[in-house]
Amino acid sequence: MTHIQLQNLEIKLGEFHLRDINLTVEEGEYFVLLGPTGAGKTVLLETIAGLYQPRRGDVILKGEVITQFPPERRGIGFVYQDYALFPHLNVAENIAFGLQLQDFRSLFGDSRKKKKARLNSQIEEIAQMLSINHLLHRKPKTLSGGEQQRTALARALVVNPQVLLLDEPLSALDPETREDLQRELARIHRELGTTTLHVTHHFEEAVALADRIAVMHQGRIVQVGAPQDIFRRPASPFVARFVGARNIFQGMVTSAGENGHKTFAWDGLEFSVITKLTGPAHVSLRPEDIILSQVSLCSSARNSFPGVVTEIADRGAFIYVTVKISSPSPHPQGKGIASSSQFICMITHRSREEMNLREGSEVYVAFKASAVHVF
Repeated sequence: MTHIQLQNLEIKLGEFHLRDINLTVEEGEYFVLLGPTGAGKTVLLETIAGLYQPRRGDVILKGEVITQFPPERRGIGFVYQDYALFPHLNVAENIAFGLQLQDFRSLFGDSRKKKKARLNSQIEEIAQMLSINHLLHRKPKTLSGGEQQRTALARALVVNPQVLLLDEPLSALDPETREDLQRELARIHRELGTTTLHVTHHFEEAVALADRIAVMHQGRIVQVGAPQDIFRRPASPFVARFVGARNIFQGMVTSAGENGHKTFAWDGLEFSVITKLTGPAHVSLRPEDIILSQVSLCSSARNSFPGVVTEIADRGAFIYVTVKISSPSPHPQGKGIASSSQFICMITHRSREEMNLREGSEVYVAFKASAVHVF
């Protein structure tokens, strides 16, 4: 069931322009808006929340057009990157803020005592869910970044919003705290089932949390799909670069071969691919899908090329190795003519040590035709 629908939205703020925004988010879905800084992700969230009015188009919530509704009538919880907590209020009072607005009149009526007890009960319940019930008396300035973010989440969730909007909720946290809170977000979503839109520029964060992802670039949505679709089958060179494919080439798909294989020609190099396309095309190949070895491999990988290591980049948990392809290639599926082609491969520290890799080392790269995405 569609929970949120954006139809032909256009928003213009100074020189920045969001246009042709069409999107549906299903009920209970954890949906991530992914893109670089300046893509328009936060502006889109704020438009859904009612902080900006679109020049044209509609925001529809559960079948009702809410484009002209003020923020307080939309039933939306919003958590900003900088938490936006009230510094003069303690944690309990920050959480209670939304509830007090919701129940303002009744708090001062005949049932004030009863309403106050219910408010305290709701605060305690959400605080326990987010493991901050021992912090209710503390002011925001005495909390860690993770504790402040949990407080902001509690304030947004305590009113049982129809939609939860999260604007870069993990970006200000250290890596360990970020991973902890990422797991908490997944757990809370499983327990509450609140329809959630989460903005981030970290692809790993999107993959860990999202049911589906919309990639944004320069004020437009350029691809929507499940995390593995975005990861393995990017729709454009921009998306391929953004999700870390690294090996992105433009060339020509030619000659149908056996079992659906065709040949992709690029920069003096030819290799086998599986695609229905023919003619000019792009391909992307993830660095972790390339096998690096010191000898030519006899394996199911149809593409194998000799080369020379030109760069080794240590990234902590893994290593990127750039290999310039030598030519001609001796492999029957790796025809080569004078080529300046290069591939970026990913290996572990152990693999580097075992192969004793250095700049100038002679190696082979190999990859399956099915690992190459053609678009």
